[in-house]
Amino acid sequence: MSALQTLAAGVEIKGNLGSIGYGLAAIGPGVGIGIIFGNGTQALARQPEAAGLIRANQILGFAFCEALALIGLVMPFVYPTS
Repeated sequence: MSALQTLAAGVEIKGNLGSIGYGLAAIGPGVGIGIIFGNGTQALARQPEAAGLIRANQILGFAFCEALALIGLVMPFVYPTS
């Protein structure tokens, strides 16, 4: 038996692995929200007269990204690992 197998035999994973999965899944909506507001700010700087339309599209995009994050938060509870 190698040293790695001996070490692995004594290690037990405790807790919910879904929380780690959600932490990784939250990266996607976080990046998406950053892109939405970053590009929205650039659009407002280029065309201030279209502020209403740009802001409405920003809010809609933010809502979709946030919905994905909330779905990712709920999934570990719907499908528990243990």
